[in-house]
Amino acid sequence: MMIPEILKKLKRGPQVILPKDAGIIVAFTGVGKKSIVVDAGAGSGWLAVFLGNICKKVVSYERREDFAKLARENVKRAELRNVKIKENDVFEGIDEREVDLVTLDMGDSHLAVPHAYAALKTGGHVFGYLPHAEQVTRFKTECERVGFREIRTFECIVREMLVRESGFRPDTTGLWHTAYLVFARK
Repeated sequence: MMIPEILKKLKRGPQVILPKDAGIIVAFTGVGKKSIVVDAGAGSGWLAVFLGNICKKVVSYERREDFAKLARENVKRAELRNVKIKENDVFEGIDEREVDLVTLDMGDSHLAVPHAYAALKTGGHVFGYLPHAEQVTRFKTECERVGFREIRTFECIVREMLVRESGFRPDTTGLWHTAYLVFARK
């Protein structure tokens, strides 16, 4: 698996959102150098660092002290000054307003959807990283209930190709399912 240089500096603790999925987040939401992002469920901080490398500002919420500590250390390793790790519970609310994107990567992400809606500017996106189909259903239902539109669910599967003198074919190993990617727009 190919990992960008900025992520190679980081340590892993809890599960991380890998570049194959992080790239889709950027592509489908259009975040960039003027964007402000709230990332909830910081974990190891990989997504916060990935987004901080291209966005104006990232504020990442993490309720577990040990995960918040690791995420802060990873932000420091990446030498990013525009990423802040907050040891706060996103289920109690989001302080930021008029943001371009809210990412939710935690169990019961659907419970934070109303807070994401309140934090987003019109046209902004909420994103759910959901390993199980049942989570997708709850997330989508909550997005509809609070007024999100353009709700879409994807799975990103990347398979490397073996290119050899003796022939070209798909590799038989690979990273298949990581999570379902759910996007909605305010």
